Amino acid sequence: MASTILRKSQLGRRLIHSSFSLSHKTLQNFTSLFHERTFQQRDDPFHASYKTSQWVGTRANFSTQSLSLNEPVVSVDWLHANLQEPDLKVLDASWYMPDEQRNPIQEYQVAHIPGALFFDVDGIADRSTNLPHMLPSEKAFAAAVSALGIENKDGLVVYDGKGIFSAARVWWMFQVFGHEKVWVLDGGLPRWRTSGYDVESSASGDAILKASASSEAIEKVYQGQTVGPITFQTKFQPHLVWSLEQVGCYFLAIVVLLKKLQR
Repeated sequence: MASTILRKSQLGRRLIHSSFSLSHKTLQNFTSLFHERTFQQRDDPFHASYKTSQWVGTRANFSTQSLSLNEPVVSVDWLHANLQEPDLKVLDASWYMPDEQRNPIQEYQVAHIPGALFFDVDGIADRSTNLPHMLPSEKAFAAAVSALGIENKDGLVVYDGKGIFSAARVWWMFQVFGHEKVWVLDGGLPRWRTSGYDVESSASGDAILKASASSEAIEKVYQGQTVGPITFQTKFQPHLVWSLEQVGCYFLAIVVLLKKLQR
């Protein structure tokens, strides 16, 4: 069992120290955050009116290409019906707050959706900062995901052990790096189990090795070492990420608007 995966999370021992100052020019331009950086819904050429319930039991015409990119979730019934399809991969992206005293990799080994890979939220992160689970570089993310055996052609369904918590974060990470064929499992592992679907009670050696290799690959990137073959190509989407200054600007704009409303 790889020590890099079973290591105790250091999240609870990390302190976040951040500060920022806003220039006069930044204050003048904060309104651009509301007018220029909008998130537009993508057009889907296949099934724009897709609902997860429409896909229950549908396997004959399965293709992740036919799933709507405008719908961020799939149902447990849909996943169960299509779980064995070769171009679909399932990721257990469970992560818990430190005070919950839960170990996601250990829980993954006890029970997970059959065939699911473990995505280490703490491990697949920026190793050049002391801040917890910051977004990694493109190169680091590509190396980590490739080590998991994920390719650009794959459709991904992400879930977590709380229902919907950290899975949404991992969905966003793939979106940031240009992979649109990713969906969150509605209700996560709890709904899967209450729906009566089977779970695997032990992780395969291959799954553990891949999780370990993923953590090691991202560490190598930040140490400037050579990594294995890259099967996942990234395409960074800057409109899905805000800088610290931009976030500060956004909240300052809210404060200004609230003060105006109080007058």
